[in-house]
Amino acid sequence: MAYIGQKEKKELAPAIKAVLKKYGMKGTIGIDNHRGLKVNLKEGVIDFGETHHQVNTYHIEKFYKGVAANFLNELVAAMKGTKWYNNTDAQIDYFDIAYYVYVNIGQWDKEYKVVEAA
Repeated sequence: MAYIGQKEKKELAPAIKAVLKKYGMKGTIGIDNHRGLKVNLKEGVIDFGETHHQVNTYHIEKFYKGVAANFLNELVAAMKGTKWYNNTDAQIDYFDIAYYVYVNIGQWDKEYKVVEAA
């Protein structure tokens, strides 16, 4: 059963913040209904082409190229940390995952903003 709490978020936060800082991005880290860890990207130097959407974390290479793909892959890896697992087998309707990972570029009420590199 998917579960993540504030304790786990606090443990993962330093690695997530390090990736955000490395790529010049600003975002927030949150918990989604105690079943998912989410990062909401507010602004940064990377142009994703859209101002708000949710990233498909399973197929990053299909939708993003270059520095955007590198950033998202590193971010997802930091979000998963060392305790994340996925023993799901959809063919037999068996879902066993540590927790879900969500990356939002902007939000429905506040668009992602591309800024100049500092």
